[in-house]
Amino acid sequence: MRVAFAADHAGVEFKAALIRRLSDTCGERHELIDLGGDGSDPQDDYPDFARALAEAIRDGRADRGILVCGSGVGASIAANKVRGIRAAICHDTYSAHQGVEHDDMNVLTMGARVIGVEPAVECSLAFLEAVFSGAPRHRRRLDKVLAIEAESMGDR
Repeated sequence: MRVAFAADHAGVEFKAALIRRLSDTCGERHELIDLGGDGSDPQDDYPDFARALAEAIRDGRADRGILVCGSGVGASIAANKVRGIRAAICHDTYSAHQGVEHDDMNVLTMGARVIGVEPAVECSLAFLEAVFSGAPRHRRRLDKVLAIEAESMGDR
């Protein structure tokens, strides 16, 4: 699986530590792609990196993404504005895993000021190892979400 990573200025160090740990843990199973930021510009804003990551997934350059900002909130909101993206903040393994299994979540967002690196590694592994169940009730619910997305973007 190709996994894209991105972070604004508040999440750069956290993202780097997360990539290092995941590279050691699951780098042989997944291609880890760093889309930036590097922390060199305090004007690096979460919408810019959320968009870059979301578009990489939308365009097929990555399969899933892990996005970091200070709280995880802004990054999640921004990423969800891109068609086909289902991003959620998860600071626990249950939500990270179930978000994929039940909701076909493709972007995990986390807050560098909220969660430590070790729990973030655990959440990331839960997210990366999970698979959408495709169960009829989950498919039905996902189809309803996709219909909302299509209607709100003028694709009736």
